[in-house]
Amino acid sequence: MFTRLSELTFTRRRLVLVVTVVAVALAAAVGSGVFGRLSGGGFDDPDAEAIRAAEVLDERFDAGSPDLVLLVDAAGGDVDADAVAAAGVALTEEVGGLDGVGRAISYWTAGRPPSLRSGTGDGALVLVRLDGDEDAQDASAEHVAEVVERANADADGLIDVGVGGPTQVFTEVSETIEGDLARAESIAVPITLVLLVVVFGGLVAALLPLAVGMVAVFGGFAVLVGVTMFTDVSVFSINLITAMGLGLAIDYSLFIVNRFREELDAGHEVRDAISRTVRTAGRTVAFSGVTVAVSLAALLVFPLYFLRSFAWAGIGVVAVAVLTSTVALPALLAVLGHRVDRLRIGHRRPVVSADGFWSRTAHAVMARPWPFALGVTLVLVVAGLPFFGVQWGLPDDRVLPEDAPARVVSDELRADFDAGEQDAFGVALLGPGAATDAADGLAAYAALVSRVDGVARVDSAVGHHAGGELVAGPDATTLRFPAEGDTWISVVASVEDISPEAEAMIADIRSIDAPYDEALVGGTSAELVDSKAAIFGLVPWAALLIAASTFVLLFLMFGSVVVPAKAIVLNLLSLTATFGAIVWVFQEGHGAGLLDFTPTGLTDTSMPILMFCIAFGLSMDYEVFLLSRIKEEYDRTGDNTASVATGLQRTGRLVTAAAALLSVTFIAFGTSEITFIKMFGVGLAMAILVDASLVRALLVPAFMRLAGDANWWAPAALRRLHDRIGISEHVELDDPAAADRDPADDDRPSVPA
Repeated sequence: MFTRLSELTFTRRRLVLVVTVVAVALAAAVGSGVFGRLSGGGFDDPDAEAIRAAEVLDERFDAGSPDLVLLVDAAGGDVDADAVAAAGVALTEEVGGLDGVGRAISYWTAGRPPSLRSGTGDGALVLVRLDGDEDAQDASAEHVAEVVERANADADGLIDVGVGGPTQVFTEVSETIEGDLARAESIAVPITLVLLVVVFGGLVAALLPLAVGMVAVFGGFAVLVGVTMFTDVSVFSINLITAMGLGLAIDYSLFIVNRFREELDAGHEVRDAISRTVRTAGRTVAFSGVTVAVSLAALLVFPLYFLRSFAWAGIGVVAVAVLTSTVALPALLAVLGHRVDRLRIGHRRPVVSADGFWSRTAHAVMARPWPFALGVTLVLVVAGLPFFGVQWGLPDDRVLPEDAPARVVSDELRADFDAGEQDAFGVALLGPGAATDAADGLAAYAALVSRVDGVARVDSAVGHHAGGELVAGPDATTLRFPAEGDTWISVVASVEDISPEAEAMIADIRSIDAPYDEALVGGTSAELVDSKAAIFGLVPWAALLIAASTFVLLFLMFGSVVVPAKAIVLNLLSLTATFGAIVWVFQEGHGAGLLDFTPTGLTDTSMPILMFCIAFGLSMDYEVFLLSRIKEEYDRTGDNTASVATGLQRTGRLVTAAAALLSVTFIAFGTSEITFIKMFGVGLAMAILVDASLVRALLVPAFMRLAGDANWWAPAALRRLHDRIGISEHVELDDPAAADRDPADDDRPSVPA
């Protein structure tokens, strides 16, 4: 296959380039509108009980949580002053009359309940519920923001209104990400170009990987636009396209260009060099891309579209990167020929010695494999120990910078308002049972719920319960609960909504037999419980998918069962330090001042899973590059030790350069103002650097030496199977592609470049 591909890229090189240019132009035109089609949520399982409860409470009882929270600060310090109250009522009525606003209530229109008034009396709340899906709510939120802006302008300093709430938080997160993306690109692209010039020693060769990277990014955006036609896609996935589009495309083209120059240096004609490059480095790049895509595809097993979005984004950008690197780039190299070395920086380009630093490192490690294997393993395991203290949570307004408007409102709510009343959650009770007295059944159930550890009070149509006792009968505040038929209760907790105590509380409430067909528990605590169940219940299946598919792919490529097993184990080991660092830095807050984020003592449930799938794929990416060269040397010499040293020498410099280039793109996202995007960038950069240094340079040679010739062993039956269906293409010294060459097709210049 790769032989035919190499012939196509050479004989139809100009047609390939024209098609590429047209495709890139179309992708840029289509992909430019991707931001307007993305959503800011996706952290919940749509089939989870908590989400169903929220939908029922909203649609049946008009009792959903507010989408927007307007914080009205009175300049005079008293929200009960007549002028302030009049302004508050007018604001509430104007907001409530907007299209797309389902309901707006405030401290002044709801009978002045203490829960909607700050403890100091200088602030009060307007709670706004929006109709429609996420896109409709975003549009309505913009109209509400316009009303607030006018109110602030017309108040003459009487009141100051801020906008917070979940919808506003995610709106500001999306807007912040757009700025983060531009900043990351402005940082990553110049640094990447400088590193490429250093690696290649010339400007023309350095520009080629960068061009492929930009093509991959535009192509990834276009792919994501197509995906949005069929499913919701998270705005956060756009970061992965930029990071992996630049990083992986540069990595792949780095290996293609380097191999092409090697073949030219060996005396091959341009056509022969293209053929050998595509059949070796091109084949490796293709399989490397498949391993990365397979790791990302494991995210599709999860019901959260936040995670699924990264799968679609990653698979799309990897496919474009592989296609561009193995088809368009060889065609461009065929046109350039020896001119690839034009505009050199310095007197000569870097030369890879046959007995250089990486070869000496490999021999030093293989001379003492046990100390290196045990020592590096111990370092990685110890670095990963903080992960055992992980505390799971969900992202909230604190992912935003402290001066973000929605964050300012939320911080004031936490500081000045009764959090227990604000965070009260509902339990929807559907299908009353056959009890003779529904009120008695409801009262008994409310009493049982109020006895659960962590519950401060339960409000229902029959009154207020605490500690299993009825402490107050029905009043004006209980009129919101239907007295007959389907109804609901409000639960005020005495524990933090994101905490182990809150999770235990939810489990206890759900274990109570209710005199109804369904009792759906909602709220933030229930959402966390359901999110953990949705993610961690499927983790074994995702891990099995990654392990099995990776094993099969590596077996097809190398014909061994030892190499795939070793690669999987080492990749898992390489990630331990990364996950330990995530908890130590982002959960516990070490270095929070340096990295400029607010630690919450929690780790988002979805981020480690996301980072694992990406980092595992990228680690396997470098494993394939290294093993391909080692296998090539082993097939040629049959000497395990020499082939490991030669393979590491041939790829060590490139893998290090590729890791540095890819880590630059991820580190650039470490400058994000969104905490979990910062964690995403810093964590993956660390994973890449650890893998390319400690694992590839030390652990791989140590374990390859310990296994010896058994590295390439497979049972006889599997060996025969590989002989029939395995994918390998041995490159002979006399290239068969040169048989019918037309000398006019050779682009070698008459004057040496």
